[in-house]
Amino acid sequence: MTPSSPKQATVVLVHGAWADASSWRRVIALLQRQGLDVIAVQNPTTSLADDVAATRVVLDHVDGPVVLAGHSWGGTVITEAGNDPRVKALVYVAAFAPDTGQSTGDQVAAHPPPPGLSGVRDDGKGHLWMATESWIANVAQDLPEAEARILGATQAPLGLATFGDTVTRPAWADRPCWYVVSTEDRAVSVALQRDLVVQLKARGTEVQASHMSLLSRPAEVATVIGAAVAELGAG
Repeated sequence: MTPSSPKQATVVLVHGAWADASSWRRVIALLQRQGLDVIAVQNPTTSLADDVAATRVVLDHVDGPVVLAGHSWGGTVITEAGNDPRVKALVYVAAFAPDTGQSTGDQVAAHPPPPGLSGVRDDGKGHLWMATESWIANVAQDLPEAEARILGATQAPLGLATFGDTVTRPAWADRPCWYVVSTEDRAVSVALQRDLVVQLKARGTEVQASHMSLLSRPAEVATVIGAAVAELGAG
């Protein structure tokens, strides 16, 4: 890079519900091998506002442009947090992407419920949990069972009202988008994912994977994120 060359974008990764930043670990390793700077946000998954605030802390830490990527619920987070002027592109991985005044729950309700929703449990204390059996059968069915059990054991509870929180302004409306569809997803509607590719005018890539493509097919996910960074650099 010459002194006059634009600074390469930093990749900021946002995890989904019932997960943490380590769910990106395989993608992170591959992006770092490409020479990219990567930071994964550790969201509390207590509300959209809380998760957007946590993401903005990381964005404030970055010097230069950002490619912001979100998995699952993380897609809703980047849709709101991505309005930060440092964010130049968005990458959605089996993710939600609500429109103005729309919630994640609204997008879920627009399609027949996927099997994974049957594993969601309300603890009666303001939190939702995903049953370990559903991690194995519906969320991470293409990972070894032992690994799916670990995901169930390390999950963070989801705030009960989170999926009702609405987006104020969708960042995807005026930024280039990429979307990775998981064709074997049993946690987020595949039809919804394909609809979002069209709605967001995204460059779509379909991967034969469970909802956890970022762990079962990390090379494909990293390739898409790397392509977004490369295109910004070329621009």
